[in-house]
This record gives sequence, C-alpha cells and structure tokens, in this order.
Amino acid sequence: MSRSTILTLRVALAVSLAGSLVVQVGILPLIWADLVPTEPAWRIAAVAILGLWVLCLQVVAVCIWRLVSMAAADAVFSTGAFRFVDVVIVAIGAAAVLTAGLATLLVPGDIAPGVVGLIYGAAVATGGVALVVVVMRSLLRKAIEMRTELDEVV
Repeated sequence: MSRSTILTLRVALAVSLAGSLVVQVGILPLIWADLVPTEPAWRIAAVAILGLWVLCLQVVAVCIWRLVSMAAADAVFSTGAFRFVDVVIVAIGAAAVLTAGLATLLVPGDIAPGVVGLIYGAAVATGGVALVVVVMRSLLRKAIEMRTELDEVV
C-alpha cells in the first residue's frame, strides 16, 4: 500500500472520528432537547440508538486504522488481523440492528411510511456491508494460507 493511500485513509478516518465526537458531544444533546415534548421512553430509546450507532462507526474506524497500520508494516497477512476484522463485522452488524430498531421505533409515529421503509432498507444495506466484510475475511484467511504455503516452499 502506498504512503499516499495510507495517509489519505488515515486523514479520512481522523476526520470521521472527529466528526463523530462532534455528533456525540454537540448533536445528540440537541436531539435530546428537541425531543422533550415526546414520550420519555421513546426519547431515551431514540437518542440511545443514535448514540450507539455513532459508537459502532467509531469502533469500525479504530479497527480500520489498526488494519491500515498493519498493512503499512506489511503485517496484515497475519492471524492478528482477524480480531480487528471480526470486531468490524460485529460493529457493522450491530449498526444494522440499531438502524432496524430506529425504523421500528418510528413505525407508530407520524413519520411517512416511505421514510420508515427507507430506514429499513438502510438496515438491510448495512447488514449487506457486514456480509461483504465476512467475505473479505474469508479472502484474508485464504491469502494467509497461501502465503504460509509459499513461505514453506521458499
């Protein structure tokens, strides 16, 4: 992986993490305040779902940062990479469930059914991303096996 690619990815991850902190510290309290007129249980659930969703994104960003560091050190083809990939899969899967939970929370409200459907669609798409990472994990496993075999031959 080239230095410019690594640097660009790290900058994007740093901006993403900084933006997620702004959401946690600045935006979520504003959403909490905006939802004062709603039922307390609904308000708590909505803000908790959004906060946990942002946390999932942060976990994914940190794991990708670690994987990029491993790639930069030419150590990504090791079993140590699996723990980060596994955490990414769980975090993305959790984000999909949280997205579906948000859509479910919105069903009985005044939100247009099409918007709720779009949010459910986003949940399915997010779950699809988790499955793509599962496929990438199997490719990583195969690449490690092939590299091990090649090292034995050489």
